[in-house]
Amino acid sequence: MDCARAFAPGNISGVFKIIAHEEPEKMHSLGMGFTVSEGVVVEVRRADESAVLLNRELADFPTVRSVAAAVTDVAVSVAIETALPLSSGFGLSGASALATAYALNSLLDMGRSEEELAMAAHVAEVENLTGLGDVCGQFHGGCLVKLEPGQPLKARRLPVAEQPVFYRYFSAISTRGILSDPARVVSINSAADQALQQLSVLAERKSVDFAECIRVSREFSEDSGLLEDEGVRRIIEQVEAAGGSASMIMLGNAVFSKSPFDGACRTTLSTSRARSV
Repeated sequence: MDCARAFAPGNISGVFKIIAHEEPEKMHSLGMGFTVSEGVVVEVRRADESAVLLNRELADFPTVRSVAAAVTDVAVSVAIETALPLSSGFGLSGASALATAYALNSLLDMGRSEEELAMAAHVAEVENLTGLGDVCGQFHGGCLVKLEPGQPLKARRLPVAEQPVFYRYFSAISTRGILSDPARVVSINSAADQALQQLSVLAERKSVDFAECIRVSREFSEDSGLLEDEGVRRIIEQVEAAGGSASMIMLGNAVFSKSPFDGACRTTLSTSRARSV
């Protein structure tokens, strides 16, 4: 086999609680998020020297380099293609790491389970401070809640239908900066505890309106102190004034909503999960 390809969806988080642990395999997040129809497609090939390309340009992508080194010592080139914006809350570091692991497993015929590959991608995220829960969502697909500490890849799918979602990106937020700030972590986790109580109730229902998930996320964005960008706040309030629901994408200065709004792009809440292609 000359090359292998894999896909992983983008993941939008609406609520997250940081579960700290000295072992990266046990550090993760609880909360709520959902995957979207767009994501990353990764193509891997054997190479004389390892390299990572993002949309055909050389890139410094430590999460991808880490997961590649974790699963093989073979030099490979990793080409990542995506239409989603980086550092705006779509979990592209996790998606790229997960798709890279899947593609390498196929290219090198390693025979590893999908769960092993997902854990390798999760550990790469944790070690590089690029995320805590996106890989779990991308591994399962759909609108998910994570309620059990100590199990980074365990989630429950909420009975939310696939549907259009509208978003607008303003600017990046450094995940590393948030995760390494003790005061921020305390505020986030306190707000998340309240949100998780509401999410556990939704998880028991036979059907859930996506607007209810957005409402919980909106409250969390305020209570956690993460909703700081005035452009994001303005759009959320405009959507709400028109009778809709909107919240902040975690972690990015970006908005997601069930309703279209000025400057929004359209995607789809999708149950598609990571896979070889």
